[in-house]
Amino acid sequence: MFLLFLLIPLLASTIGSIVGAGGGVIIKPVLDMLGVMPVKTLSFCSGCAVLSMSVASLIRGRNDDVKLDLKASTSLATGAVFGGIIGKDLLELTANAFENESMLGAMQSILLAVTMVNVIIYICIKSKVRSMNIKSALVSVVIGLLLGAISSYVGPLNVAVLLFFFGMDAKTAAKNSIFIIVFSQLASIFMSLFTHTVPEFSWFYLILMSVGGILGAMLGNWISKRIDNRAVEFLLKLLTLFVAIISVINAINYLN
Repeated sequence: MFLLFLLIPLLASTIGSIVGAGGGVIIKPVLDMLGVMPVKTLSFCSGCAVLSMSVASLIRGRNDDVKLDLKASTSLATGAVFGGIIGKDLLELTANAFENESMLGAMQSILLAVTMVNVIIYICIKSKVRSMNIKSALVSVVIGLLLGAISSYVGPLNVAVLLFFFGMDAKTAAKNSIFIIVFSQLASIFMSLFTHTVPEFSWFYLILMSVGGILGAMLGNWISKRIDNRAVEFLLKLLTLFVAIISVINAINYLN
């Protein structure tokens, strides 16, 4: 169990920091499949690991050649914070509507699988789809609001949004996605603290997962500097395919 809670966040955060997915999109489905802790506890702990990874990744990569688009990312992050709060409330209402956590887990797994398949399709045909180049801060906030609300259910879609709506390349989208994730995860954690909805968890496992997240961010940053945009897109395809497959397996396990 010690290695499990250290290595999975480390590997997930390494890949997540490269492609801008945060790592939680891997951590939660994989540990969910192994059934090591309740859904709500796993969501909270993986969120803390993702926050650790995101902060470490931004600090580590502050002087590299890939720059943040602060205007677009700050507007998206602002919307994502409020969207995340709305999404968290909707998630709680959804959870209360189900008789048990298994149905909630199955629903999230199915939605995540469908979302990942759509992300794969978009990345594969991206060169044939004309991307937008939104400049309006208000429009960016609205997109962030929707993004934050949806991400409470199905995990981060930041990279796909940045690629399509803002015309960024893969490495720039990844870095700006991590910037957005910092704010959305902070808001989610503070909201849980403020509303007293933090689930019971083990500090030992939480610290292990966070350490794994930080180490993964450092390793991912080192790898990112040595690969190009095409390699990042390829890793993103592999990641989304892997998560989709794991999510289908989880959905089947929850429904059985």
